[in-house]
Amino acid sequence: MISFIWSVNYLRVLRAGPVSAVSSILRRHFLKEKEARELLTDFSRKFGVDAQRLFGSESRIERAETQIAEVYIINGKPALARSGGVLFPTLVFGEVSSFLPRVVVDMGAVSHVCGGADVMAPGVVRVEGDFHEGNYLLVVDERHGKPLAVGVALFDSQALRALKRGKVVRNVHHVGDRLWGLIRVFIEG
Repeated sequence: MISFIWSVNYLRVLRAGPVSAVSSILRRHFLKEKEARELLTDFSRKFGVDAQRLFGSESRIERAETQIAEVYIINGKPALARSGGVLFPTLVFGEVSSFLPRVVVDMGAVSHVCGGADVMAPGVVRVEGDFHEGNYLLVVDERHGKPLAVGVALFDSQALRALKRGKVVRNVHHVGDRLWGLIRVFIEG
């Protein structure tokens, strides 16, 4: 189970808007074997998945230290990030949909979620998977099933399905945030 107290500063940093991604990379290096093992163990424990199976037993892991977050590039893909001491998957990590529960939102909520808004109950079309309050979720659109955001559940899955009003998911990382812009630099080279 994943839970933590959200840092207001952490959310301010991710939602602050565009950044010159190249100038914000402070340091980039490969992790030592022990550091890589600790990262994968932490990831496995928090998300309940076998990181060795997901990434392979001989994963090459780089850490890019930036002003926004630490980005972990695993086998050439920016798969994980850590900000405010909190480890979470990035939206470009394709396998994220295989282990995170999903909240599907209607097309009217897409622009708001991509703008950094938290997910509100009226915009939720359905909930896929079971989870507890404080667990990470993937927010996807109803038409294409495209990932829009990684968020934290404010209620468990049963309660969320029954709610008709209020915030239900806190937006942590979304399409268009500063971290997204930085990750695009890693992908595009």
